Amino acid sequence: MRCAVLEWAASGAMWLTGHEGGPPAYPAAPVVPVLDAALEEAAALAAAAGGDLAERARTVLTERASSRGFRRRGRTSLGGRCRLLRAADGWVAVNLARPEDVEVVPAVVGGPVPEDPWAALARAGASMPAAALAARAQLCGVPSAALPRRPPPASAPVRTVALGPRAERVAASLLVVNLSAMWAGPLCAHLLAQSGARVVKVEDPRRPDGSRLGDPWLFRHLNAGCEHEAADLSSPTGRARLRRLLARADVVIEGSRPRALRRLGLTPGAFLRARPGRTWVSVTGYGRLGPWSGRVAFGDDAAVAGGLVAWSKSGPVFCADAIADPVTGVFAALGALRSWAGGGGCLVDAAMRRAVAYVCAQPSCPADHPVEDLGDGRWAVRHGDRVQEVCPPPPVAV
Repeated sequence: MRCAVLEWAASGAMWLTGHEGGPPAYPAAPVVPVLDAALEEAAALAAAAGGDLAERARTVLTERASSRGFRRRGRTSLGGRCRLLRAADGWVAVNLARPEDVEVVPAVVGGPVPEDPWAALARAGASMPAAALAARAQLCGVPSAALPRRPPPASAPVRTVALGPRAERVAASLLVVNLSAMWAGPLCAHLLAQSGARVVKVEDPRRPDGSRLGDPWLFRHLNAGCEHEAADLSSPTGRARLRRLLARADVVIEGSRPRALRRLGLTPGAFLRARPGRTWVSVTGYGRLGPWSGRVAFGDDAAVAGGLVAWSKSGPVFCADAIADPVTGVFAALGALRSWAGGGGCLVDAAMRRAVAYVCAQPSCPADHPVEDLGDGRWAVRHGDRVQEVCPPPPVAV
């Protein structure tokens, strides 16, 4: 019988979760079994197209952390830029991932910040509800989320909407145009490439993918085997180049706000209606529709928004490494493959918060799972008479 906690310990994700120097921790959600099931379904769909998708949860969850030598840091994200702060009525994640996020902290806290911005945020959070601090930060464009007291309503991990005609016969291969950046969208493209698709990565030289410089191993890994196309979208020539490429595309992957795409004349409906069998994959923090569609998110704060944390004796801690990114990338790829197998015509709306909320809603192992100190920095977790040592992430070639 599978135990989600033992599998979390074996995957390397538990080794990355918990306070530094303290025992590793696990979430209530069955993350590894749910992701493995999604990847197994994706592999079956890929095999029908002649692809060989062999990824497993343990690699997609931990490979970036392994490449960067990350260790667990409790309520500070592994990358160091997101923190879980105590609020008057709970907890809130704030992500100062970009220089502009740090610059607007005075607006978030409502006054000058002569000291460490984290100290100012912690002081402000202690005097207001978590949702209020998250909302103020979001108004300033800072990725942030309150940890829900109850799990968000669970639905499908991605929302699929039919907006165009289906193809009667499925194309033998797919041309995927990847306009997304960072992790979740490129992981979706990476999985589709393993599934047999031809993937073209498009970057604007004025605004290259942030992982190209910020996380070069991840950029190389996710874009290995992809073709690259540069298009200056501020120029008529660049926009025309993009339109020509999109005219031939079967699948588009993007992670932009709808308003930015409309300025370029790109909308899912127009793309899907132009030819039967197409698919548009949108990867965002909170989805393309609904009252939170304008909110920004990165993987760590989006996981908190969906309720995916682990718990220590002193409160919540981050789960693994920006976990909403790999979770959403897997489900986005599965949604794209399902659309392709069903004849296309679909918008696949992959929202990080929704994807992790779905994982949190799945039943997990009800047994007790004590964590035991083996000495010398080694730990194990027990399920009855079964014991699993907490494994470090599998090594990757850097």
